[in-house]
Amino acid sequence: MTRSLNRPIRVLVAKVGLDGHDRGAKIIASTLRDAGMEVIYTGLRQTPEMVVNAALQEDVDAIGISILSGAHMTVFPKIIHLMKEKGMNDVLLTGGGIIPDEDMKLLNEMGVGKLFQPGTNTHEIVDYITGQVADKRVF
Repeated sequence: MTRSLNRPIRVLVAKVGLDGHDRGAKIIASTLRDAGMEVIYTGLRQTPEMVVNAALQEDVDAIGISILSGAHMTVFPKIIHLMKEKGMNDVLLTGGGIIPDEDMKLLNEMGVGKLFQPGTNTHEIVDYITGQVADKRVF
């Protein structure tokens, strides 16, 4: 899918699973909005299927998953699989939360973008998403 260069970056921010702590996700959503991005926040207790379907319907450039529950090695591979099934190869999958470095490396090798630890400067996240989406858009 080719996206217009003129439209703002669209990002879906989601909390997957039973993790009920969404303060960080809301901060990221607000930060991305302040940076000029269109943000769709799905709220708590989403399934990977719900996230991918919403991302497809909303025609997003990026999906950001906030995960603190320890289920990252289940959630991210499932989302990547569903994205590939739906042909969403041009959509960035990124996220953050409590994820050990060795797991981050494995997830990156599977196709997940950069993952951010708690306390990351929000400007770093904005810059990363902006750069990655620019690289994926057709010129």
